[in-house]
Amino acid sequence: MSRAGVAMEVGSDGVAVITMWNPPVNALAPSIFAGLKEKYVEAMKRNDVNAIVLTGDGGKFSGGFDINVFAEVHKTGDVSILPDDSINLLASTIEGPNSTITLYYNISIKFCNHLNFRVLLSSDANKPSVAAIHGLALGGGLELAMCCHARISTPDAQLGLPELTLGVIPGFGGTQRLPRLVGLPKAVEMMLLSKSIRAKEGTEYGLVDATTSPENLLIVSRQWALEIAERSKPWISSLKRTDKLTSLSEARKILHSSGKHAKKISPNMPQNQVCLDAIEEGIVFGGYAGLMKEARLFKEIILTTTARSLVHAFFAERATSKVPNVSDVGLKSSHIRKVAVIGGGLMGSGIATALILNGLLVILKEIDSTLLQRGIKTITANLEGLMKKGSLTLDKKNEALTLLKGVLDYSEFKEVDMVIEAVIEKVPLKQSIFNEIENICPRHCILATNTSTIDLNIVGERTKSQDRIVGAHFFSPAHVMPLLEIVRTEKTSPQVILDLMTVGKIIKKVPVVVGNCTGFAVNRTFFPYNQAAQMLLHLGVDLYRIDRVIRNFGMPMGPFQLQDVAGYGVALAVKPIFASSFKGRTFETDLLELMIQSGRNGKANGKGYYLYQSGSKPKPDPSIQTVIDESRKRTLITSGVKPVSVSDQEIVEMIFFPVVNEACRVMDEGVVVRASDIDVASILGMGFPKYRGGLVFWADTIGSSYIYSKLKKLEDAYGRFFTPSKYLEDRAANGLPLSSANSSLSQALQARL
Repeated sequence: MSRAGVAMEVGSDGVAVITMWNPPVNALAPSIFAGLKEKYVEAMKRNDVNAIVLTGDGGKFSGGFDINVFAEVHKTGDVSILPDDSINLLASTIEGPNSTITLYYNISIKFCNHLNFRVLLSSDANKPSVAAIHGLALGGGLELAMCCHARISTPDAQLGLPELTLGVIPGFGGTQRLPRLVGLPKAVEMMLLSKSIRAKEGTEYGLVDATTSPENLLIVSRQWALEIAERSKPWISSLKRTDKLTSLSEARKILHSSGKHAKKISPNMPQNQVCLDAIEEGIVFGGYAGLMKEARLFKEIILTTTARSLVHAFFAERATSKVPNVSDVGLKSSHIRKVAVIGGGLMGSGIATALILNGLLVILKEIDSTLLQRGIKTITANLEGLMKKGSLTLDKKNEALTLLKGVLDYSEFKEVDMVIEAVIEKVPLKQSIFNEIENICPRHCILATNTSTIDLNIVGERTKSQDRIVGAHFFSPAHVMPLLEIVRTEKTSPQVILDLMTVGKIIKKVPVVVGNCTGFAVNRTFFPYNQAAQMLLHLGVDLYRIDRVIRNFGMPMGPFQLQDVAGYGVALAVKPIFASSFKGRTFETDLLELMIQSGRNGKANGKGYYLYQSGSKPKPDPSIQTVIDESRKRTLITSGVKPVSVSDQEIVEMIFFPVVNEACRVMDEGVVVRASDIDVASILGMGFPKYRGGLVFWADTIGSSYIYSKLKKLEDAYGRFFTPSKYLEDRAANGLPLSSANSSLSQALQARL
C-alpha cells in the first residue's frame, strides 16, 4: 500500500468494503476525502453493490481531520483550502438522496452554488453504509462514522469530538449528529469537555449500534449493512432523528446553563459558546440549517488567535520528540524494567507513583524506616487520591503497589536500570550519593537527578560516569504534572537521553530535552516571575490584586499563591544560586525569611500569604501587611518610594516581560532545541495558558519591538532587572518574531552538541 489512500473491495455478498489508510491514525487529509467520495460514487453506480462498510486500516478507524491543513490555513489565512466540497458531498452521498437534494438547496442558498451540481445529483445514495470502528474514531473520524446508517465497533474503541481543544468546533456535522444520537446533555458534555468514551459506553447512549470482537468486526458489519439494505434493520439517517432531542424550551435551558458554566471555568475559550450556538441552530431550525451554521462558524473561528495558539501548541508538543543527534541517528531504546528512587519525600514519592502506575518496578530508598514508611504512605495516598477522582480502580491501585519495594541501603541497586535521585537541593549530599551509586549500579544503569536548579556538571564532577548522568526534572506533584524536563550535559550519552525520553513516554509525560545551566530551561526562564511579582508588591501594589490579575490572564494561580503551594524551602534554597548565576538580574528581598520568622510556611502549615483550611478556598490574611511593610523598609530599591499606580495590563507586562526576556537568553544560548520547546515547557510545567500558545508564541503575538520598548522604560525606572537581552534587542531592531529561525540559536545549539 502507498502511504495514504482509499481502496474498495466488493465481496460476493454484495457488500463493498471501503478502507482508508493514512498512518499513523488514518487522518482525514483532503486526499482521503477525495478518495472516499470517489469510491462512494463508484459503489453507488455499481449493480453488484448492495451495501457499504466503511473502515480504517492499521487497527484504527480514524483519528480525525488532518490538522496540518489547519496549520496551512493559519499560515496563509486562506480558508478555501479546507475541503468543504469533498466533506459535504461525501456526507450527502452516504446519507441518501433526500438529504442530497435538501443539502444542496440549503448550501446553494447560503453559498451561491458553491457545490458542483452535476456531481451532487449523480450521487444517488440508495445504498446503506455501516461504519466498522476499531481503535479510535475521533473528531472528523467520528463525524464520518455518524454519517453512516449504523456503527459497529470493538468494545474498547475510543469515540469523541475533541475539536474544542484546538480552538475550533466540529466542522463535519458533529454539532448536529451527536445530539441526535446520544441526546443533548451527553453530546454537550462530550464536546465541551472534549471527553471521549469507549464504544461499550457508546452502546448505552445509542452512538454505537453493536460491539463485537476485532476478529468479527467486518463480518458483523457486513451483515448489518445487508440487513439494513433488506429493511430487516431500520435505515436511519442521524441528521433526521429527533427522538432524543428534548423540547425547545428544555434544550435552551441546557444550552444556556452549559454556556454559563463554560464561561465560568474557561472564560478565554470562545469556541465553547460558538459550539453551543451551532447546536442551538440545528435544534431550532433543523439539522440542515445547523450544518450550514456550523460550516460558517467553523470558517470564522479557525482564524481566531485562540485557534492559532492551540494548533501551535499541538504541533509544538509533538516536535519535542525530535532531538538532533539523539532521535535522528538510528538509536533504539533500551528496555528499562526496574528503577530506583532515592528519597521518599514529596517529589520522590510522586516520581515513584508515576513509575508504578505505568508498570515499572520501583525500589524506594530512604535513610531510616520512619522516612521510608512515610514515603510509602504518601505513595499509597497518591494512588487513593486518583481513585477518588475516578481515574484509577482498586485493582489497578493494588497492582501498582505490588511493584513497589522500600529499602534502607543500596543492596538492591545491583539490578536496576535507572536511578532517580530526589533528595533536597544540597550539592554535597547529591555528590556523595552519585559517588556511591556509580560503583554499585550496573554499568548500563542511567544515573538521573531530579534537581531543579543545580548544574549537573557539579552534581557529577567527582564521578567517572558523566556519560550516564542526566537530569530528570519532574514538576510537583510528579504523578500528575505532565512535563519531564530532560537535562543533558556535553558528556551525556545520546543513548541515555533517548532511554529517558522513552521512560517519560511510558509514564505518560511529555519529555522536553534541554541543555545544562542554572535552572535549566523552565526554572531559569521563570525565575523572574516571582521576583517581578515581589517587586510590584514592594512598589506598593496590592498582593491579592497581583494574584487576581495573573489568574485572569490565565495562570492557574497567582505568583504568591503558587509560592504558598510550592512551599518556601525550595525557593530559599535556590535564591543564592540564582543570585550568583544571574548577578544584577535578580530582585533581592528578605520577604521569605520574614514570612518564616512570623510562623508562616505557606499551605504546608495553613498560613502563608493566604490562610488555608481543609475543604475551603484560600483566604486573604489581613495580618500579612505587617510582614510586607517590614520587607519594604529593608528593600533599598523600593524603600521610601511612593506607591505606584499601574493598570492590570501593566501588571501583566511587568511580570511576564522579564520572563520573556529570560526566554530570549535561553534561546540565544542554545539551552533549548527550538523556541516552541519553551512554549511546551511553559504550558505543561508552569501552567501558562495553552490558549495563548505558550510563552514565546504569546510574546510574538505582542511583538518584539513593543516588549523591548516597554522593558527599556522599566529599566530606566527600576534598574537592571528589566534590561533587555541582546537577542530581544536584535529582533526588535529588525522587526523579527522571537521564534523565527536564526543563526545564533542554531550556532549555540551546535556548540552545545
